[in-house]
Amino acid sequence: MIRVVFFDLDDTIADTSKLAEMARKNAIENMIRHGMPVDFDTAYNELLELISEYGSNFDKHFDYLLRRLDLPHKPKWVAAGVIAYHNTKFAYLREVRHVRRTLLKLKEMGLMLGIITDGNPIKQWEKILRLELDPYFDEVLISDFVGVKKPHPKIFRKAIGKFNIEADEAVMVGDRLYSDIYGAKQVGMHTVWFKYGKYADREKDYIKYADFTIEDLKELPEIVEVLSGEEKEDSDKKVHADR
Repeated sequence: MIRVVFFDLDDTIADTSKLAEMARKNAIENMIRHGMPVDFDTAYNELLELISEYGSNFDKHFDYLLRRLDLPHKPKWVAAGVIAYHNTKFAYLREVRHVRRTLLKLKEMGLMLGIITDGNPIKQWEKILRLELDPYFDEVLISDFVGVKKPHPKIFRKAIGKFNIEADEAVMVGDRLYSDIYGAKQVGMHTVWFKYGKYADREKDYIKYADFTIEDLKELPEIVEVLSGEEKEDSDKKVHADR
């Protein structure tokens, strides 16, 4: 029987790809509005390159941006970027369509729910709390807190251990074929690829690790029912064979 369903966070529960792009663009526009003497395209492309090198959780993006553009380090410009970035995040953060409906249905089915996500713990918890989704989840594992990132098997084993279950009693749902689906499959979990967001057409080399593919989260409860039914049928066959 399936006992636990795990979810990725970004672009699986929280709709964040478009949000991040919008927040970064607004940050650059606000820095220019407050006197940063660089055209938008130059500054924005430099910021994207910086994020690619240092990661999205680096906390000095705007400070380093000024250095890379050979500009003086003016706290006013950094503050303008930070303010616009966070204001955009707070104003436009949304949950993915049908998230709440799906989580409620899974809870009604008697399942436990968890999150396995990469990222900064404060930033990730902020998304969960702002969306008011925390009551649905029994456990939340965040890479920068537990010390290991997806797709490393250790983070999935840690998650399984939190619930004291076997790997085949869990389902992992995520938008990333590599980090979510391939990672979970390596430890024996069932996998559901949520074809959504900026990774919907990427990492296709790993699609063979997805047991199911969905484009709407409301499809998930039926899949869990199918998996539980298949496992019960296999168990019944084994009992019959042992007699």
